[in-house]
Amino acid sequence: MKKKSIFIIFVFVIVGTAIIYFINQSDSKVSEPFMKSEEAEKESQLEEQIASEEEEETNEAESEETEQRTFPQIIAETVQSTVDFFTNKETHIVAIGDSLTQGVGDETEQNGYVGILDRTINGKKQIAQIDSFGKRGNRTDHLLMRLEDDEIASSIKDSDIVLITIGANDIMQVAKENFTNLVMEDFVFELDNYEKRLREIFDEIRRLNPDTKIYLLGFYNPFKQYFQDIKELDLIVETWNTTGNNVVSDYENTTFIPTEDLFSATDTEPETALFADDNFHPNYEGYYRIAERVLEYITIR
Repeated sequence: MKKKSIFIIFVFVIVGTAIIYFINQSDSKVSEPFMKSEEAEKESQLEEQIASEEEEETNEAESEETEQRTFPQIIAETVQSTVDFFTNKETHIVAIGDSLTQGVGDETEQNGYVGILDRTINGKKQIAQIDSFGKRGNRTDHLLMRLEDDEIASSIKDSDIVLITIGANDIMQVAKENFTNLVMEDFVFELDNYEKRLREIFDEIRRLNPDTKIYLLGFYNPFKQYFQDIKELDLIVETWNTTGNNVVSDYENTTFIPTEDLFSATDTEPETALFADDNFHPNYEGYYRIAERVLEYITIR
């Protein structure tokens, strides 16, 4: 009986050992692929991170190459004139206005046309101070209030040049408020208010600084990408730009810079993507064209 009990215990020990062994083997087989899977996932994440960083570096390099590639087209005139113009004096440029001054839509995230101006003028040496006060969604009434801001007012007082982008959101506001029953008269009525506020903006800038040079940038048709067949929208933009130009002509040392033609396709020039994904703001190429036009007016005309 005693021998039988010992035998039974021995059998249980053997069976238990075998069970433990197989369990360990099973865990090992399960955990090993799991570990490999986990390591593979980490390696994959690392590869993705490295690839993302390399892509970012490539994008930055391509952005630099873009400017280096395109600037030589105008370096003989605009850029060289810019260098000559700004190296002979200390110049303070102030850019104020809406999202175009802020650089919204620039896929390089380098501040749109103001950033391009900065890198062109101050490419190798800091020869001009550039302050930018662009704010997305600003209309003329917003900008008029922002001129009371101490930082902006102080910057304008010390400026040699003031660049302004404003007006597109005034048009947008009319469209939003009368979307269900939009007629030409709505834009004509608001045009009078736009002109009035624009004069108040110029008057305030002149009060802050009687000698600074003011440049008002005209605007392109912000609806063109959505409503290409509505020719009245082109007429509205043209009328509002004409009003801006007429206001400018009533002030000394003040210039209107047209930009609408920069975004219009021509028969001699191939179609180029000039708008950001929102189909409203310029992309880098669009801002580059604006910057080139601004440099032309500042340094040559």
